[in-house]
Amino acid sequence: MAYVVERKPLTLAERFYLPQIFAGMWVTWKRIFRPTVTLQYPEERPAIPPGYRGVPTLVMDPNGREKCVACQLCEFVCPPKAIRITPGTVPADQPECTHVEKAPKEFEIDMLRCIYCGLCQEVCPEEAIFLQNQYSMVGYTRAEMVNDKAKLYELGGTLPDQHFKWDKKKSAEEHGNAH
Repeated sequence: MAYVVERKPLTLAERFYLPQIFAGMWVTWKRIFRPTVTLQYPEERPAIPPGYRGVPTLVMDPNGREKCVACQLCEFVCPPKAIRITPGTVPADQPECTHVEKAPKEFEIDMLRCIYCGLCQEVCPEEAIFLQNQYSMVGYTRAEMVNDKAKLYELGGTLPDQHFKWDKKKSAEEHGNAH
C-alpha cells in the first residue's frame, strides 16, 4: 500500500529561493569581517596537541651511547611490520659497556608502512624509541622514506635517561651510608 504525502504549494518567495539566498548572504556578511583562521604553511605551523604521535625515532643517552639493545620487541609488536632490526654485538673496545649483551647492527623504519600507532614506544624496555612531534616527512623516492639507524638517531637526538641502564651499577660501598 502506497502512502501519499501531500505537499503544500510553494509561496512566491520560496519559488524564487529568496529566503535561502538571504540566509547564505547573511552567513557571508558575518564571516567577511572576522579575522582569518588560515595558516600560511610552512611559515606558520599549527600547534601540536599534547599526546601527538609523530615520527618514531631512536634516542641516545646523555653520554652519547645508543640506548637500543636490539631486543627486537618493537619489531615484533609493529602491526604493519615497518621496523627491521639486525642485532649485532657491542664492540669490545668499550669497557664501560661490557655488561651490555648486544646492540643493533642495523635498524630501519619504513615510514611508508608506519601507521604512527606508538606501540614501538610503549613496548621498548630501554626507552630507546620515541615518537617525535615532527609530522611532515617527505621524500622523492621510496628509498628516501626508509629511515636507517643514522637517520633515526639524527631525528631523535639525545634524551635524558632516568635509569642509566648503560652505566655499571654502583656497588654497596660506593653508595655507602651517605645519609
